[in-house]
Amino acid sequence: MSFSHDIDDEYEKLIRRMNPPRVVIDNETCKNATVIRVDSANKHGILLEVVQILTDLNLIIIKAYISSDGNWFMDVFNVTDQDGNKILDEGILDYIRKSLGPESCFTSSMRSVGVKQSMDHTAIELTGSDRPGLLSEVSAVLRHLKCNVVSGEVWTHNTRAAAVMQVTDEETGTAITDPERLSRIKSLLCNLLKGSNKSSLAKTAVSNSVTHTERRLHQMMFADRDYERTGTSGDVLDDRQRPNVDVVNWYDKDYSVVTIRCKDRPKLLFDTVCTLTDMDYVVFHANIGTEGPDSYQEYYIRHVDGYPVKSEAERQRVTQCLEAAIERRVSEGLKLELCTTDRVGLLSDVTRIFRENSLTVTRAEVTTKAGKAVNTFYVRDASGYPVDAKTIDSIRQVIGQTILKVKGNPEDLRSAPQESPTRFLLSGLFKSKSFVNFSLVRSYS
Repeated sequence: MSFSHDIDDEYEKLIRRMNPPRVVIDNETCKNATVIRVDSANKHGILLEVVQILTDLNLIIIKAYISSDGNWFMDVFNVTDQDGNKILDEGILDYIRKSLGPESCFTSSMRSVGVKQSMDHTAIELTGSDRPGLLSEVSAVLRHLKCNVVSGEVWTHNTRAAAVMQVTDEETGTAITDPERLSRIKSLLCNLLKGSNKSSLAKTAVSNSVTHTERRLHQMMFADRDYERTGTSGDVLDDRQRPNVDVVNWYDKDYSVVTIRCKDRPKLLFDTVCTLTDMDYVVFHANIGTEGPDSYQEYYIRHVDGYPVKSEAERQRVTQCLEAAIERRVSEGLKLELCTTDRVGLLSDVTRIFRENSLTVTRAEVTTKAGKAVNTFYVRDASGYPVDAKTIDSIRQVIGQTILKVKGNPEDLRSAPQESPTRFLLSGLFKSKSFVNFSLVRSYS
């Protein structure tokens, strides 16, 4: 069996040498977008790799045609920048050519899609039930343990919470390597995640590699089964807002056809392709388009075993998982952006202020670059009403008017009600399962 696998691997390398990837970037054909054509030998996961590279550059994919039937992969992407303009920056265009062209041919085949390695930080992964004050508590524990959060993302969906945080040692500014200290961090955070429910399951793991943050968050929430509808969640979108996902079989061609209609947004294609790939489905053909504020996606898929969707239960699972993948990044509420000089304990202080003012954080992005912290928080009133304008003013006075800015829709603000129920950070009290998963990942170059 191993001998046969080695032969297949060598044959795949030979095909790549004979047919290296080709990237053509065209800024003339389309009036309002840059057209990127990618041709290469086909392999499972290559579509996700291409989409991930374009998405990580913050490019908006407004249209795409995908075909990977047989041994050849052919894609066409119409992309713009965040402002809707063509991509004219030669630095970005050159990066795309190098990342997707012949120079990437052999290195990409040797790595897992989305894996990044570094000696600069230790990555902490947390998944579990969302509850009052969770993000604030986690940040406070990390500060107590002299861990500085340099970047990270937090998602909440359907009563579940997941986070990937990159931390460094407060004194050295490098990755934490001491085994005893790593063990203590894991132990304290596991106990914190369990809370008062000591019978809840917790898992820990140490790995030498760190997966692409957003892909890892999808994997973590998928493993935590956040796609299952509990009927009690305040985080799940109502039927009017929920994406329209349909899965039918095209028996003449042995494909399952997946159609998705939903509101368009950045990174939507990455979220759906990531989920199909991690569920072991192969995309043979696809058409992606936008019309006004809406997106339309059509995929022709089979499972890696070569078969289309085989049962009603499998069809429902594909539908639910794609709905969840789209919903995880839908940010309800007010967008707040914090920009200031980075310092140890910054995230802990900010999230404590949010908690004390009864704001719910539905999603967070933490970044640090050249000594500057740029953190984005999506917050809402836990009672379900728009955020109180007076609360935001009060928070901005404490943190700094020029440091914390409101980026959301003014309609998301309201006047304070006479009374409001108790409100919590990271979505409130839930009655769902108490499973908690935690892993500490040390990364190397």
